[in-house]
Amino acid sequence: MKKKLIIHVDKNHPILIEGLNNLGYKNDEYYNSDLNKILDIVNNYNGLVIRSRFKIDKAFIDKAKNLDFIARVGSGTENIDIHYANSKNISIINAPEGNKDAVGEHALGMLLSLTKNIHRANEAIKKGIWEREKFRGHEINGKTIGIIGYGNMGKSFANKLKGFNCKVICYDIRKNIGDMSSKQVTLNKLRNESEIISLHVPYDLSTKNMINNDFINKMKNPFWLINTSRGGVINTNDVIESLKSKKILGAGLDVLEYESLSFESIFQNNNSSLNYLLNAENVILSPHIAGWTYESHKKLAKVILDKIKNH
Repeated sequence: MKKKLIIHVDKNHPILIEGLNNLGYKNDEYYNSDLNKILDIVNNYNGLVIRSRFKIDKAFIDKAKNLDFIARVGSGTENIDIHYANSKNISIINAPEGNKDAVGEHALGMLLSLTKNIHRANEAIKKGIWEREKFRGHEINGKTIGIIGYGNMGKSFANKLKGFNCKVICYDIRKNIGDMSSKQVTLNKLRNESEIISLHVPYDLSTKNMINNDFINKMKNPFWLINTSRGGVINTNDVIESLKSKKILGAGLDVLEYESLSFESIFQNNNSSLNYLLNAENVILSPHIAGWTYESHKKLAKVILDKIKNH
């Protein structure tokens, strides 16, 4: 029986290829090949393993005439035209379970740093400045935290909040998914009660720029904002105006709308809004690393391996 062929265009933890070899697949690695090279050969393969290097659009899929599946080693699938792929009987596999703990911890770390002014105090001390009153912080004890998007990532963040004695509520377009860690509420109730908002939604037409002036103006309380999902779910300019007016008390942004498709850089789009974020004292930035841990690197590969095995 002829071995099924898988093309890998992004490097992942070695257990993925080792496991696929053991399952009888033949794996070809094209980590440094450009898109044109991949398009020339992709019709030879039954499976594609990718992270974020290329956009898998209609033109790509039309070239990939023999694909059975596309495995995205990560959570988001916005770089794949899922509807068109499914119309070609190509299955989409992703692994939100693999880095949910990493994302939950990162969101919590950003929140604590913002509310306790840890990042600002650290920078000041390293410059020889010792000012205690200036960096007096806030406790999350007793506060209401609203989670928007209650899938793997949102649930992980809620679980990490256990023990902080805060009220956790969530909003999701799916019904009846609240649990012991978070009570599901309407979006209006979440905006009326929350003092902290954490975003854990996929990026699509329904979530694009969802945090905008309209959303912010409907928030009853000034609030801290955490975004570890995708940069495009917030309107950056509207958020900046609310940071200036103190309607948003601070923002922890692991993702920005200025990121390249592969998440490798933001600086190719340098502009005044980005410059504001880079210099704002009440903004913490990280380079799309919420789900980027040594542990999640292995877990993501393991999840994808198991799903391909059961495909």
